[in-house]
Amino acid sequence: MKITAVLLAAGQGTRMKSSLPKVLHSVSGKPMIWHALQALQTVTNELPVVVVGHGADEVTTYLGGSARTVVQRPQLGTGHAVMKAEPVLRGNTDLVIVCYADMPLLRGETLQKLVDTQKQNPGPISMLTVIADDPRGFGRIIRRDDGTVHAIVEEYVATPDQLQVKELNVGAYCFDANWLWDALGRIPQNPKKGEYYLTDTVELAVADGLPVHATLMDSLEETIGVNTRVHLAECEAAMRRRINQMHMLNGVTMIDPATVYIDADVKIGRDSTIMPNTFIYGNTEIGEGNVIGPNTMIRDSKIGRGCKVLASVMEGARLEDDVEMGPFARLRKGARLGNHVHMGNFGEVKDSYLADGVKMGHFSYIGNAQIGARTNIGAGTITCNYDGEKKHATEIGEDVFIGSDTMLVAPLKLGNGARTGAGAVVTKNVPEDTLVVGIPARAIRKLERKPKKK
Repeated sequence: MKITAVLLAAGQGTRMKSSLPKVLHSVSGKPMIWHALQALQTVTNELPVVVVGHGADEVTTYLGGSARTVVQRPQLGTGHAVMKAEPVLRGNTDLVIVCYADMPLLRGETLQKLVDTQKQNPGPISMLTVIADDPRGFGRIIRRDDGTVHAIVEEYVATPDQLQVKELNVGAYCFDANWLWDALGRIPQNPKKGEYYLTDTVELAVADGLPVHATLMDSLEETIGVNTRVHLAECEAAMRRRINQMHMLNGVTMIDPATVYIDADVKIGRDSTIMPNTFIYGNTEIGEGNVIGPNTMIRDSKIGRGCKVLASVMEGARLEDDVEMGPFARLRKGARLGNHVHMGNFGEVKDSYLADGVKMGHFSYIGNAQIGARTNIGAGTITCNYDGEKKHATEIGEDVFIGSDTMLVAPLKLGNGARTGAGAVVTKNVPEDTLVVGIPARAIRKLERKPKKK
């Protein structure tokens, strides 16, 4: 059986007061439409069709090859929007799921119940409903004695008795495709607004003597649709709770989940602990047995096993295993710290590799550098890598000792076992096992290197 989704994403979203199309506003690091498509992918087996309108080019560009798009212009209601998908889908699918791209909390499991209901339904429509004290403007569901749906009554035309009904239309449907295309052509134009409403298909099915089934949802939270920034914040909070709960059920400890923010794509290994006020964004992977935070921000980075990241910032960086970092350290794009590296407070690394066992003191900056294993970077060390036009590389060998407040003026190479005196300004390459001091630094003697404990 072919099952295809039609996702409605043509609305302007004027109440968002934004130049960005509403469905591209982010929830937990991904546009709302991404969340909707992720849920639909679990229950469909055909490429979805997205109905676009306002910001059509932006939405289509974002979707790329993940969906087919059809344009709704002018925008004459939800029924009219689904009509736009008919040329693409007529004769090419058995069931059509229709829902909104601004409902990012709707789960795949819930949509599966909807599809299962329609598969057992001899009639042409199944729909999702919810019980709620606050109707939020949703239409009331009026049922027959046999439990099938008799009508959807919109709030503005409901009688006082109908307004007391607590079962509401969520706005997600599963249709028999062959019946749907004919029914869309029979939807009457609303005399007040001149639009065609998809909810009128229920009235058509009832008039045809065909049953309309409804599946009652367990979670009111899933029904939140975004029309304002207030709704967006509600969705964000709900999605954050959902994501944090998933990680905790998978073996991650959170001391205070209410203060932890994790994007949808983040992966975290078991037995890692996420401390309060930690923000983990984008394409980030964190291995097992780490302690992250408190007061830490990580974006698009990868962390191995057994690391400790305290009150620090990572962006586009990588940690191997057993790294200690912070507090108040920063890794910028291209930074990589090898196994057992220690990075002290108020240090910064960019586009550089610190090999296994490097110790980097506080108040240091390392940029465009390769640093060999077991090297010690003294406090206040700076790689002077930018000459005003170009960046230049610094290469530091293994077992090097860089004295405090050393300036390393790139391009520069320091051989294995080299040492610099405190306050040195190094402008020329330093041979292996050589001590340099002064401004500019000069060699004063060869050193006898002692083997370090591993």
